[in-house]
Amino acid sequence: MLLMILTGLSWMMQIMALMKFLLAYGINFSSFLYMTSLMIPFIISIIVPFVAFIAVIFVYNKMISENEVTVMAASGLSPWQIAKPAIKLAAILTVLHLVLNIWVVPASQAKFYSTQWNLRYGLAHLKLQESAFTKMANGLVVYVDNVSGQDLNQVMLSDMREENNQLLVFAKRGKLVSTVHGLSIVTENGSLQMKGKNGFTTGTFDNLDMDLNLVENDSDISFRVRRIPTYTLLKTVFSQEDYRQHKLTLVEICTRLINPFMDLILAIVCTLILLKSSLLRRRASFAPAMAVLAMAVIMAAYMSASNMVTSLTDIGYVAIGVFSVLLLLVGLLLKK
Repeated sequence: MLLMILTGLSWMMQIMALMKFLLAYGINFSSFLYMTSLMIPFIISIIVPFVAFIAVIFVYNKMISENEVTVMAASGLSPWQIAKPAIKLAAILTVLHLVLNIWVVPASQAKFYSTQWNLRYGLAHLKLQESAFTKMANGLVVYVDNVSGQDLNQVMLSDMREENNQLLVFAKRGKLVSTVHGLSIVTENGSLQMKGKNGFTTGTFDNLDMDLNLVENDSDISFRVRRIPTYTLLKTVFSQEDYRQHKLTLVEICTRLINPFMDLILAIVCTLILLKSSLLRRRASFAPAMAVLAMAVIMAAYMSASNMVTSLTDIGYVAIGVFSVLLLLVGLLLKK
């Protein structure tokens, strides 16, 4: 229930954040919802540890307040036996979290960025109106007398984006073509007027292929580490020369392979603090607050360590630290 509620809230926040994208590019709402739904696996992978922690602290604190834990302890059950349901739940979530991180999230993120690119720069988002001027970008305007699918009749294109390379094209026919670089318009039987550094030029043509250059100049578009398959990520980590991309790759590897084990650590920390405090002669009413504080400290320490990795050796150190903490917590829970 917690997972559904928090995922739904986070998804709604993503929808609100991308609403400008919907309005700016005029895509239909169903395509927009499909694109944003591809973020759900990534959202789940982030909130799973916190969901496990909240569920455990809610259930066990309720059991303690109703003296169920005291009765179970009096009947001979150890803290480890009482904590077993929470640990089993956390173990199941850890396995599912690993599956999400290693396979599902990279695949869904790759599909998300691909869909976003197609909706933004491909034929899917482009709605040319007949007998109307369509502004495709600042300084780029297209007029079409008749539209039939991707075939255009009586085309006028005005490209004033560059001061030293202004272009005005008139053509009888044209066709929209989608390429890996974005949209192009192939025009036939027309004339052009060009104003550049060398003056004013006019001419006619039989065929003219124009790349509209609608893709934004953003260096981050070519490298989004979350969409790269895990196997490819591990294979290419040694061959990357760009320091920033290399560091992002290492952090992502650390997140995918080690972060799921935080589900187990947080669940055990929660049960350890709650159960140990409940068996004191004077029950500690501040145990839930202590558990929350411990969770915050552990997550802050892990996130700081994982974000500072600069080599595979550092990832090994983080993994050793995480598993050491996990074994220490299990040992404390087993200790009577």
